[in-house]
Amino acid sequence: MAKGKLIVLTGPSGVGKGTLLRSLLRRHPDLYLSTSVTTRSPRSGEKHGREYFFATRPEFERMVANNQLLEWAEFAGNYYGTPRQPVEEQINQGKWVVLEIELQGARQIHKTFPDAMRIFILPPSMSELEQRLRHRASESEDAILRRLERATLEVGAANEFDIRVVNDDLDEALDRIELALFVPRETVAV
Repeated sequence: MAKGKLIVLTGPSGVGKGTLLRSLLRRHPDLYLSTSVTTRSPRSGEKHGREYFFATRPEFERMVANNQLLEWAEFAGNYYGTPRQPVEEQINQGKWVVLEIELQGARQIHKTFPDAMRIFILPPSMSELEQRLRHRASESEDAILRRLERATLEVGAANEFDIRVVNDDLDEALDRIELALFVPRETVAV
């Protein structure tokens, strides 16, 4: 059986991780996307088990205490984490598992899965990132400023990752991710 692999996709809010990930999964439906658990309330149209597993704070804290999460973090007043069992099952079955997680969680994963392929998505510039966040028109001015402040710290950690991809052009960024994942490193410099 082929060996499973863990792929970690990280980058600041608004950088386009979700868009890149959806495109990657359309091109490679054999990749397994891990579904995170969160204590935040579902947004309109979100379904338990599809976008997230929704849990109460006490349920989440029990998961942490019982070592049921590979990683977890608190972000914007809510907990987010990666359930351990489905990820380990998929890897043991030879699947490639993708986690789309925050920097803190990616650092935790690096300690427990040092062989994970870690990819950091960068914005073309901080001003472009700000425009993308404002274009969403879904958050208050204060929330946007907090995300930009956090993004500056996150971008400063990009060199901790195996691969850094600037999401200036979606197709080019997707091609670089595919190159990193599917072409042996000895064959090409990424």
